[in-house]
Amino acid sequence: MLSAQLLDGIRSRAAGYDRANAFFADDLAELVAAGYLRALVPARFGGLGRTLAQTVREQTRLAAHAPATALAVNMHLIWTAVAASLAAQNDHSLDFLLEEAGRGEIFAFGVSEPGNDLVLFGSQTDASPAPGGGYRFTGTKVFTSLSPAWTRLGTLGLDSSDPDDPAIVWAFLERTDAGIRVMEDWNTLGMRASQSQSTLLNGALARPDRIVRRLPVGPNGDPLVAGIFANFEILLSAVYTGIGQRALELAVEGANRRTSLKNGGRTHAQDPVARWRVGNLVIAMDGIYPQIDALARAVDERSFTVGPAWFAQLSGLKYRATQNAKFVVDTAVQVAGGSAYSATSELARLYRDVLAGFFHPSDADSAHATAAASVLGPLDVHSS
Repeated sequence: MLSAQLLDGIRSRAAGYDRANAFFADDLAELVAAGYLRALVPARFGGLGRTLAQTVREQTRLAAHAPATALAVNMHLIWTAVAASLAAQNDHSLDFLLEEAGRGEIFAFGVSEPGNDLVLFGSQTDASPAPGGGYRFTGTKVFTSLSPAWTRLGTLGLDSSDPDDPAIVWAFLERTDAGIRVMEDWNTLGMRASQSQSTLLNGALARPDRIVRRLPVGPNGDPLVAGIFANFEILLSAVYTGIGQRALELAVEGANRRTSLKNGGRTHAQDPVARWRVGNLVIAMDGIYPQIDALARAVDERSFTVGPAWFAQLSGLKYRATQNAKFVVDTAVQVAGGSAYSATSELARLYRDVLAGFFHPSDADSAHATAAASVLGPLDVHSS
């Protein structure tokens, strides 16, 4: 899907976007022109009809050239992946999303909120029933990638109008709504080109035909929630694996470039310690690709059962992929030497970008709790 020429152009702009803390506008325009944002949209809706497994491989390649660009595009791809998966299961609640994505609308992820560690299973945003069956959303969303460009926002809020029946409401908002305000507050250590600004909702209206779920508060296996979780974790893992892939390439370049007077002017590629480190990186990266591919194919083939083991595999993959990428970047910096410490070096940028992996769900605590629960059962609420 992504030509070498397109990717080379994207890589050539990445440092400038990062330095200026600017949105990847030219990258996005080229990706749209290539049809990449329609990759997961079925052909009957005007898309390319690619599988998740095919797309995660492309996301890994894209992230190896421009991590922030790949991370932001991920959020649109997640929604199209979920919608395509539901449609394949004869659930047509998100067919409108596929139709609109096929026409060029760009979807963003308005889920994260300050202090909400329940993520998909709770919300601090108020979802108030509106006359006619719609809902008005009031609250603050953070890390809204694609902020300068999205036209549709998938979001959730808490409907507490009936104290005996509170519910999580999932819906889609349109950018033109007067109740939506995008803040210009993105000034971060890394992933700067994603421009994942905060989004303020003040009575933003979701029409009745854009209300896609009303679910109980707390964990549940609804296909929408299960689809979001699976596609989010897998596509996110692909992005950070792309960072690791590029860091390994730069480590090899560094080992071949650096010379040592102690070793008679030979390159570090001939140094046993450097070779051991590079070999360790090859082993680390080789281990992560099959895991991502296996879970992506499980989603494509629907060869899984929603339950504790499935959620543990997904959260474990995300944790492992981000930790692995961090290890690879750390070691690559050692192999490349002092030049990697320059603020203008690509490895320095990857070092900053890879740190964002710690903040995406599932975090380390959640991943370990989920893994433990899959074999030990739920935690006894009465235990101390």
